[in-house]
Amino acid sequence: MDTSTHNINTLFDQLGLPSSDRDIERFIETHRLFTGDIVLSEATFWTPAQAQFLKEALEDDSDWCEAVDELDSRLRC
Repeated sequence: MDTSTHNINTLFDQLGLPSSDRDIERFIETHRLFTGDIVLSEATFWTPAQAQFLKEALEDDSDWCEAVDELDSRLRC
């Protein structure tokens, strides 16, 4: 059983991305979603594996949902 904490830093680890707070801020600044029409998992900057993980995390209401929702929200601010 996976008992690790799922937060935005561990989400970035899971996605294979640099996960320090500064790295996450840089990613968010670089990859803003300026329209509400784009589904997070369909943004063009994800690899197919990353997009699939994000999509499944939300569809399956997995333990990652809150971290994925936080990322989605922060990308749209």
